[in-house]
Amino acid sequence: MQALSLCSSKGGSFMVPQLDFELGSSSLASTRPGRRKEPDFLGNVCQVRSCGFLLGSRYSRCSSRGLYCSIPRFHLRSGFPSGYSKMKLVLLCKPLKGSSGSLAELACAVDELLSKEESSSFNEFSGNMNNHTLKIVNDDRLCDHEDENERLDINSGGVIGEEESARIDVRALACSLKFAKTVDDIEEVLNDKDEFPPQVYSTIIKGFGRDKCMDAAMALVEWLKRKKKETGGVIGPNLFIYNSLLGAVKHSQQFGEMEKILNDMAGERVVPNVVTYNSLMAIFVEQGKVDKALNVLEEIREKGFIPTPVSYSTALLAYRRMEDGNGALKFFVEFREKYTKGEIGKDDIWEEEFVKLQNFTVHICHQVMRQWLVKEGNLSTNVLKLLKDMDTTALKLSREDYERLVWACTREEHYVVAKELYSRIRERHSEISLSVCNHLIWLMGKGKKWWAALEIYEDLLDKGPKPNNMSYELIVSHFKILLTAARKRGIWRWGVRLLNKMEEKGLKPGSKEWNAVLVACSKASETTAAIQIFRRMVEQGERPTIISYGALLSALEKGKLYDEALRVWDHMIKVGVEPNVYAYTIMASVFTGKGNFKMVDAVFEEMAASGIEPTVVTYNAIISGCAQNSMSSAAYEWFHRMKVKNISPNEITYEMLIEALAKDGKPRLAYELYLRARNEALDLSSKAYDAVVRSSQAFGATIDFSVLGPRPADKKKKVQIRKTLTEFCNLADVPRRGKPFDRKEIYVPQTKENQ
Repeated sequence: MQALSLCSSKGGSFMVPQLDFELGSSSLASTRPGRRKEPDFLGNVCQVRSCGFLLGSRYSRCSSRGLYCSIPRFHLRSGFPSGYSKMKLVLLCKPLKGSSGSLAELACAVDELLSKEESSSFNEFSGNMNNHTLKIVNDDRLCDHEDENERLDINSGGVIGEEESARIDVRALACSLKFAKTVDDIEEVLNDKDEFPPQVYSTIIKGFGRDKCMDAAMALVEWLKRKKKETGGVIGPNLFIYNSLLGAVKHSQQFGEMEKILNDMAGERVVPNVVTYNSLMAIFVEQGKVDKALNVLEEIREKGFIPTPVSYSTALLAYRRMEDGNGALKFFVEFREKYTKGEIGKDDIWEEEFVKLQNFTVHICHQVMRQWLVKEGNLSTNVLKLLKDMDTTALKLSREDYERLVWACTREEHYVVAKELYSRIRERHSEISLSVCNHLIWLMGKGKKWWAALEIYEDLLDKGPKPNNMSYELIVSHFKILLTAARKRGIWRWGVRLLNKMEEKGLKPGSKEWNAVLVACSKASETTAAIQIFRRMVEQGERPTIISYGALLSALEKGKLYDEALRVWDHMIKVGVEPNVYAYTIMASVFTGKGNFKMVDAVFEEMAASGIEPTVVTYNAIISGCAQNSMSSAAYEWFHRMKVKNISPNEITYEMLIEALAKDGKPRLAYELYLRARNEALDLSSKAYDAVVRSSQAFGATIDFSVLGPRPADKKKKVQIRKTLTEFCNLADVPRRGKPFDRKEIYVPQTKENQ
């Protein structure tokens, strides 16, 4: 964007154009503090030596009341200085609200006033108007309610108020022209009015563009063309007017008028300047024709013009529309090299403009990366590459930019980008938002990188900010997932370590977490570990549930610690924990192992009294206990009792019973049970088939093996713990080779204090 700088004026003569030009640039007008004659003077001004005029922007954060300056000779028809005289000009206006490109418009006006192509226009439209005072008042909206302080005053005489003035309300004039469609409609309104400076027409045309009244803007230019013929070229459309008209095309998005305007310029022999080309670039960007916009930049150089900051910022905006962050970065690097070598930007204002273009490039790269992250498909690699390229070119994002990118990471595959962004924030900045950390913990869990989530939580404890309830709930939920995975796979060691890690980080495990580790110990037949975990659970003040007791009873039963199991059962009943079918099943298995079938019957009676029906699992546990203790007759008896209770046996029932009978020298009975299972369409394992065959051969039983059918295929062996541990490490995103497990970890957490 063309910057405004403050410099001295040799002639002491000034001019204030009321022109609106280009929008969409990354730069802003610069201001410098200084003493002002008027207390409410507008902040954005520019004094130009060569022409001896001053520009004051009506777009300012300050509340403006007036700008008063002396201008040498001024022609009302052209609005340009041509000599020296006593002319005074005052600009009264109000600041715009939410006008992002207004300073750019003023900057473009400076460009036009300074361009060589306009020097001829200055002389062409200069006249012999002396002793006039011009007071221009305008507002961004052309059709607001009338304000007596906002008028265009043309007074005869030297100073405002000295002579009677002719007052023209620009806003009312614009409203009267707003719905014009033809030249005759314009003529009907302006026929009885005096001629105005081109600034008035340019402002109205630009306002028509913002209000999307392109028909009125085109009709006004056609009327000016007619006036040019009638006045012999004294008044008519000039380069300012056409540039304003192109700006109106951009704002109204009626891009079809662009070719017509360019043809009119050629017909009127109006030579375009760099502002014209900037307007064309902006129009092409608005149309989405970014390649054409970049071609216009090349054309600017070919025509001998020097691209302005607006030219470069519009080109960067074109790369933004293409979502080509790498292209924008490459474009800026080339521009920076030329600027460093002094090939472009030799004026003082370019130092500030270079910084603004650099910041604009960073902003575009940030926007493109966010767009990549919210798009469908995994573009994480593109984001990481652009981040690396920005590091290479020494362009840095702010902490806020990094955090906005983190918030854009919402899918599982984004965890790689999120981890990189988090590392950058921690390494390059002293602070980080707690909400961003919580989002990262959630995202790591979604991406099944729970250990990485734990590392973020550890950073919160060590480096800050202090975690809140949300942080606590998120990390505990991740521990629950990991403990559930350890429970399902029977990886009791990792379960113990997870519990220790929770306690180490100040996270109190609940009953679900303790139960998960107890079940893992039971599955792994780790009786000692189950006992210690149960004890720690009680010591930590967590009340055991029926699941806790069931897991402990199961571990004791597998370890054949039947007496200990009975004591645990008695304690469970004493503290008022109601047993479920799983607990009753374990106790039936315990008494079966002891050979005390009276107590097994007592268990069934208690189940009936409690309204709990035994299941096939209950009978399988008893039959399995009988088989393991070489009690095939008892096993066969419980098989018949099972049938009497109308409980259908499954594959496990038949396999355990067949193996028990075959091992006990009863091949014929085992053979009959095998055939019965096949008739019931049960898929028995090859282990049962081999048991029947071996028993028949060993005890000389005459059996037709052809009736048994083909030998079943071997079933896949149970997954080994080592393989399961590898899968768990991959699942939890933890290193496979870690510190060897120390059985002391079962008893107390291995914190830094006790290691």
